[in-house]
Amino acid sequence: MKKIGLLSDTHAYWDDRYVKYFVDCDEIWHAGDIGSLEVLERLESIKPVRAVYGNIDGQEIRAAVPRHQRFSIEGADVWMTHIGGYPGKYSSEVVPAIYRNPPQLFISGHSHILKVLYDKTLGLLHINPGAAGQYGFHKKRTLVRFTIDKGQFGDLEVIELGDK
Repeated sequence: MKKIGLLSDTHAYWDDRYVKYFVDCDEIWHAGDIGSLEVLERLESIKPVRAVYGNIDGQEIRAAVPRHQRFSIEGADVWMTHIGGYPGKYSSEVVPAIYRNPPQLFISGHSHILKVLYDKTLGLLHINPGAAGQYGFHKKRTLVRFTIDKGQFGDLEVIELGDK
């Protein structure tokens, strides 16, 4: 079993509570718009990080992390990207690949809107952790934690960090 800490859209903002909420996780995943290498490095000082770059990320971050990550963990097929859309409205960046070979878990950021949806058509769980940073139109800053065990997802927690 792995415990995952998930965030997105930090836009170079650091909150010391990331440590508090992620210290007991096995991995931290960042779904793009990291904003600075410092944020990435500070997350890496807590736990191993899997990340993708977002549309606001510069060349330093794009050199450090890929645009998409597709990987297997604890028996689950995961695809993480920044601009991915959500069930019923996937981004053209992931169509037709998501229909041709859907993952079990599809993670995206970008919208700053927290969403956890099950796509019955593709048989996948979609998670957008909302935005953990200060920049954007969102009102609440959020993180997500969950577990993966033998291809199953559980113990999903939404953590509100308060108003931006």
